[in-house]
Amino acid sequence: MAAAARAAHLLVDDSPSIFVDPLAQTFLGQSAEELLGYHRSYGGHPVLAGARTTAVTRSRYTEDRLAELARGGVEQYVILGAGLDSFAYRSELAASVKVFEVDLPATQEWKRELLVATGTKVPSSATFVPFDFEQESAHSLAGHLVRAGFDPDRPALVSWLGVTMYLTREAVGQTLAVISGFPPGTELIVEHLLPAELRDEAGQSYAEAVMAAAAEQGEPWRTFLSVEQMDALLREHRLNPVAYVQQREVMDPAGWERTDALRPFNLSVLARASVPAY
Repeated sequence: MAAAARAAHLLVDDSPSIFVDPLAQTFLGQSAEELLGYHRSYGGHPVLAGARTTAVTRSRYTEDRLAELARGGVEQYVILGAGLDSFAYRSELAASVKVFEVDLPATQEWKRELLVATGTKVPSSATFVPFDFEQESAHSLAGHLVRAGFDPDRPALVSWLGVTMYLTREAVGQTLAVISGFPPGTELIVEHLLPAELRDEAGQSYAEAVMAAAAEQGEPWRTFLSVEQMDALLREHRLNPVAYVQQREVMDPAGWERTDALRPFNLSVLARASVPAY
């Protein structure tokens, strides 16, 4: 659904695009016509417009930050819950950054099949790291990464988008504890959903619709955190909070003067934290 939102953004919404992912439609495979058809026909619907807004703003912020860090010498990018993320297959930056895609084994097998079916070459800079956040000990994540070629002595950017709401708070904390053991200079960008009382009307309507659909598919939303709660969780696991960014803050306010259906709303926050030097 996230890939469909990124793809539909280029088909449904007006210029200028907030985020450009030219491979998202390709990665949808045989589902492209059905999924994009909803956006084409009902693109102004709050849930579909909200999905596009969420997907493109979080991707833009994360990849903009990766570009900044790469200019400073960071050469490793870890994507937790990578799904159909296409960075490694479309970005010029991927030539100088080693990408580690972490996700469920079944999800990665599905993605590999899609890559073959669409004729998409897997670059040497991309590595698949099978991992189950709920079933495996979070402490084993570092070992999985190192065996896949991750250099534990060099900093990285770790992105964790669209995942924490599906996990227990305990599982989120365990993963944060592992990331805090990465080298100083490592940064984490993690998306967390706000509790109902902190959402605006648009955010609450979106949450009610999508949360019900996710539960029906066996993937209930479990964890909601205020900025203060996420701040405490990060500090508890020895990570230094740097910034908390909501959708409207991803770009200059003038960028939201749009003629399409995209509008920022209060649903999720991107928390950026760093691994301190001790």
